[in-house]
Amino acid sequence: MPDLNRVAKRMYNIHPNAMYLVVDEELQGRFALQSAEFFQTEFQAEGTREDDDALYRFATTEDNEAVIVGRQAPGEDGWSMVGEVESVERLDE
Repeated sequence: MPDLNRVAKRMYNIHPNAMYLVVDEELQGRFALQSAEFFQTEFQAEGTREDDDALYRFATTEDNEAVIVGRQAPGEDGWSMVGEVESVERLDE
């Protein structure tokens, strides 16, 4: 069985506490996950970012190499792909 994605595992272990995620230079900040789960090696989560009303979804790619991020702003029907999680750090409460 393949190993769990390192970034996904870190996010899962920090959840439900706040975490600092870097997706790219334009998207980073304090995130809180409302749900996070593994289905064997596949990771899925939903959460929010501080000072942003949008909902975020996180999922591992098919090859399990990255955690991709989707964003749905209030009033939008669909999701837009915003990037891959580059780093995750636990925040002290």
